[in-house]
Amino acid sequence: MRVHLDYGTGGLEVQLPDERVTIIEPVFRPPIADPHAALIQALRAPVERPPLGELIRPGQTVAISICDITRAQPRHAMLCALFEEMPQVRAEDVTILIATGTHRVNTAGELEAMVGADILRRYRVINHDSRDSSCLAHAGTTTTGVSVYLNREWLNADVRITTGFVEPHFFAGFSGGPKMVAPGLAGLETVLVLHDARRIAHPNATWGITEGNPIHDDVREIARMTGVNFAVDVTLNRDQAITAVFAGDLFAEHRLACERARRDAMRAVDAAFDVVLTTNSGYPLDQNLYQAVKGMSAAAKVVRAGGTIVCAAECRDGLPAHGSYGHVLASQPTPAALLDMITAPGYSVPDQWQVQIQAQIQLKAHVKIKTGGLDCAAVRAAHFEPIEDVAAAVSEAMRAAGSHATLCVLPHGPQTIPYVRA
Repeated sequence: MRVHLDYGTGGLEVQLPDERVTIIEPVFRPPIADPHAALIQALRAPVERPPLGELIRPGQTVAISICDITRAQPRHAMLCALFEEMPQVRAEDVTILIATGTHRVNTAGELEAMVGADILRRYRVINHDSRDSSCLAHAGTTTTGVSVYLNREWLNADVRITTGFVEPHFFAGFSGGPKMVAPGLAGLETVLVLHDARRIAHPNATWGITEGNPIHDDVREIARMTGVNFAVDVTLNRDQAITAVFAGDLFAEHRLACERARRDAMRAVDAAFDVVLTTNSGYPLDQNLYQAVKGMSAAAKVVRAGGTIVCAAECRDGLPAHGSYGHVLASQPTPAALLDMITAPGYSVPDQWQVQIQAQIQLKAHVKIKTGGLDCAAVRAAHFEPIEDVAAAVSEAMRAAGSHATLCVLPHGPQTIPYVRA
């Protein structure tokens, strides 16, 4: 059979076996016919909040948190709807904050693509920088002992609005909602604790779990203690078109959005597979190897112990070059040694969480990866096996697993999260 995989912007066609193959895709929801009307309606009839226009008084300053370039959020549409519903707010009183977390700042060209030239020209748009202490302020300490540093512009605003999109997240349960405050606008010191080895290793720090997930529990507490006046989230289909809009109280609307995303994206299977072929959902999600760990994590939910994961992720930005991900990977010779280092008492460096999850996956299954942005030496240095031909790699893994080997294909990567039925 021929299957189209999400890969970069153009995709990848592969020829796969016809037998003992299971293809798992998210429920395809048709896009909302009129996204702008749906956004306006949600802002005028929000969940557990007055309409947006009634919340804001003239002269108040407004901070709006939006996703960075690694997320497929329809930022321009969401921002235009917000501005339409608060005409009493002057452009000079609005600050749009790119919730980069610990990711790199977005370039001028990326910012224009993300929000549109019109918004970029009229409004103040700022890349959050978790490593710049001058833009951070201490906001208190959580009940679990997390010292909370957040973007100063966010904390100083009279009105704080989060915007995002909701899909399953590989260790925080779901994206969007309170994650648009922390880690999105948090300082590095705070993120290092939120993503420490103990929290990442917790069995509830996984896809689709928010309550009892130590990471999401802390994230929710930070958003509650620092205050969010209004929130807007959307769900998207595999074409990155809006399928539903949720607005109002941060926790109430996010809970509804998570329920919708769970129904559409999470799929139960009866047994684990010998081989799982996955992607990282194409660009912008597969722009680097760091992000591609998410696609591998989705595959790891249904690969048998000792099986093989084949991942197709373009990685046009390489590892990426910024951050500590590559340095941590290079610091030990094997995934097992990496895991021992990361879980040792006192170890704490940026990006260790991604390496920890990657190492956990690699101890369960052999991982092969096709990427156009990294040469074979760089892929091997990251402890993966580089491949050029996805179909050949799948066939080889199937032969090695035996005559009754089974294959699972996730063409859209972590847009679909499979799991083995209890």
